[in-house]
Amino acid sequence: MRSRFLRLLALAASLAAATAAADGPPSGAAPAKNLSMRLFTPQGYHQMDLQGNEARSISSDQIDIVDMNIAVFSGDAAARPDSVILSPAASFFLRESRASGDGAVRLIDYRNNFEVTGEQWVYENTRKKISIARNVRVVIHAALPDLLK
Repeated sequence: MRSRFLRLLALAASLAAATAAADGPPSGAAPAKNLSMRLFTPQGYHQMDLQGNEARSISSDQIDIVDMNIAVFSGDAAARPDSVILSPAASFFLRESRASGDGAVRLIDYRNNFEVTGEQWVYENTRKKISIARNVRVVIHAALPDLLK
């Protein structure tokens, strides 16, 4: 727990430095390692976990993340895991609660039992919506017994 607090403190310091600098973060600023952020709804329910192996503050609103992992929860008292979004390189925009990337993405949806992969994507957390523009592949993990009849 203490190490998570220290990581969040380091990220907050990095964001504060980026906000203070008119041109963004100081050149050569070291990235934060092992990012872990937990986001909550206005009612205080667990909504999302944002994790990454490395995070670099680009501006007061944007964090670039290496090996991003977003776990999305139901956002209510049940706090059920809904889905996971994985990407080797992504940007997260704090004010909009939005993630995006030009490269690969993988969505695993636990509620509806499917997976989607592709490239050039945007995830809007407030709408729980992902848009994928290229090389989309969908795998449905469900029995389809009457498909060929």
